[in-house]
Amino acid sequence: MSTPTADTLMKIGQLKKPYGIKGWLWVFSDTDDRAAIFDMQPWWMKTATGMKPLTVKAWREQGTGLVAQFEQVPDRNVAETMNGVTLWVEQNVLPATNEDEYYWSDLVGLKVTNEQDEYLGDIAEMFETGAHDIMRVATTSDSLDNEERLIPWHKQTVLQVDMARKTVLVAWLSDY
Repeated sequence: MSTPTADTLMKIGQLKKPYGIKGWLWVFSDTDDRAAIFDMQPWWMKTATGMKPLTVKAWREQGTGLVAQFEQVPDRNVAETMNGVTLWVEQNVLPATNEDEYYWSDLVGLKVTNEQDEYLGDIAEMFETGAHDIMRVATTSDSLDNEERLIPWHKQTVLQVDMARKTVLVAWLSDY
């Protein structure tokens, strides 16, 4: 198995505190269907010496969360050092998206314009709130003004996504 490069990877979750004494860890999943994270293998973690594989030996739902055991984590002592480790997969193992679905990592960096043809900035980050996903649109040297905007990712707001041109057209006036 060849080691992937950072530009072929996508973040899918994070390890949390140890669970029990046998090296199990809590797993925080960034996927909509939280358990789907285990269908995406192999996992990779960044270390001081580069990317290292993280092989899931076993996993299960525990209460409202997920816990997993890894070949590389033999006991609780090693698990204690893994809290906060980010989980990555190569993008080619991800399931294909439907026509109107996007991975957040594919949206970051896209240019955002409104119906008045004003360039509002670039998507700097996507995050979830209780109601909607939100895109944080950061200003650039070419954007309309120096206003950072938080725009809901919603079918009434996002009119068109053009991955080829790396643009998002939004129904969002510049003075909102």
